[in-house]
Amino acid sequence: MGFIAFPPKSIHHLKAGPSCIIRKQVKMGIVCHLKVARNGNMEKLQNGYLFPEISMRQMVHMEKYPNAKIISLGIGDTTEPIPLIIASAMSEYSHQLSTKEGYQGYGAEQGDKELRKAIAATIYKDMGIKHTEVFISDGAQCDISRIQLLFGSNATIAVQDPTFPAYVDSSIIIGQTGEFMRSSGKYGGIEYMKCGPENSFFPDFAGVPRTDIIFFCSPNNPTGHAASREQLEQLVEVASRNGSVIVYDSAYSAYVSDGSPTSIYEIPGAKEVAIEISSFSKLAGFTGIRLGWTVVPHELSFSNGFPIHKDFDRIVCTCFNGASNIAQRGGLACLSKEGSKAMRKVIQVYKENARVLAETFASMGLQVYGGSNSPYVWVHFPGRKSWQVFTEILEKTHIITVPGSGFGPGGEGFIRVSSFNSRECIREACHRLKNFL
Repeated sequence: MGFIAFPPKSIHHLKAGPSCIIRKQVKMGIVCHLKVARNGNMEKLQNGYLFPEISMRQMVHMEKYPNAKIISLGIGDTTEPIPLIIASAMSEYSHQLSTKEGYQGYGAEQGDKELRKAIAATIYKDMGIKHTEVFISDGAQCDISRIQLLFGSNATIAVQDPTFPAYVDSSIIIGQTGEFMRSSGKYGGIEYMKCGPENSFFPDFAGVPRTDIIFFCSPNNPTGHAASREQLEQLVEVASRNGSVIVYDSAYSAYVSDGSPTSIYEIPGAKEVAIEISSFSKLAGFTGIRLGWTVVPHELSFSNGFPIHKDFDRIVCTCFNGASNIAQRGGLACLSKEGSKAMRKVIQVYKENARVLAETFASMGLQVYGGSNSPYVWVHFPGRKSWQVFTEILEKTHIITVPGSGFGPGGEGFIRVSSFNSRECIREACHRLKNFL
C-alpha cells in the first residue's frame, strides 16, 4: 500500500508534486509517496541559519580565490589549545574507561554531582545557588531549545535587538511567532527590545509590552556590551513586576573585567524570576567538546504554583541522556585552582586580540563598541548595509566577519568582528584592514 512499481528505466521520468517527497530506489523500481506535511513553523524561517550561511559564502569565495589566505574573524570559535591540565584530566579519564575498574556507562541526566557542586561553589560563590539547581548540558545552545520546549508554543517572548539568532529561530520552530514581516525584518509575536548606542545597549522597558519570557545576554552577543549592576537591577524589577521569567545567557561572563555582574544571581530577587544558561565553550575552549550548564532555582514557579525546576528536570530526563562523562571530567579540571589560572591566561589572549582589533577600526575613523568585556568588536558603518560591508571586506581583505543584520534589524549597518584567532592572524588582519579599507 502506498508503493508503486515501475520499470527501472522509467523511474527518472517521475517528478514530485509540491506536497510530496519521492524516494528513488532504482534497483527495485519502487517510488514511495510520503503523505507527511512539513512543519509549518519551519517554513517561516528565513534563509539558512546565520553561521552556515557565512560558511557557504566563505566556500564560494575560496573557489573564486583559491590562493587567498582566508582569516576568519566571523563565527565565535576558539582557536587556542586547551590548557594541558584540563586536556590531561580528560585523557586520563578516557584511559580509565579501557579498564574494568575504571569503566563507567550512563551518568545522571542532570550531570555529575561533583561538577554540579563545583559550579555552584565557584561560579556562583556567595549567590545562594544549590548544586541541585545546576543542570549540566552539552552546551548553552542546546539548552536554549530545551528551555523553549519547557515553556511551550503559547509563551510570549522578548529579545534584545540585536540578539543571538538561536533565541529567535528556536522560538519560531516551537511555534511562538507569527509570520516574518519583510518591511521591518521582524517576526510577529516577538517583542524586539532595541539595544543600541543611543540607549546604552539596554532596552527602554517603558515601551516594551509584557511578555512571559525575556531573553537577555550579557556580555551581549553580538554587541559586546556588559550590562551594569543598575541595568540588571532594572531588568529583575521589571520581570518581578510583570511576572515574567528572564532567560539569562552568561556564556561570556569570564571576559568581564570592569566590575560588571557576571551572573544575574548577583542581583537581589533574581532567583525568583531568572534562569541562567552558560557554557564552557568560550570559558575553556570547549566549542568542540561541548559542555555547559543551566541554573533553575527552586524558587521559580509557574502561575499555578508548580515548580519550574521539576518540569525542567523532566525535560532533561526525557530529551537528554546526560553530557559526556569525559567532557564533565574536563569541566571539573577547569574549575580547579590550577585549571582556572590556565583558563584565565587563554582568555587574556582573546581579550588582547579584541583590544587590538578595536583600536584598528577606531584608527580608521569608525565607531567601535565592545571589545573590553567581550571577545567581540561591534563596528558601525553609517549608511551602509551589513551584508554589503561583509562582502566588501571579504573581497578586499579575504577576512570573514559577521553582518550585524544577521542578529536582527537593530544590527543593520554594523559588523561583528571576533577576536578568536591567533595573535599572528590578528596582526595580519589589522594590517590588511588598514591597507585596503
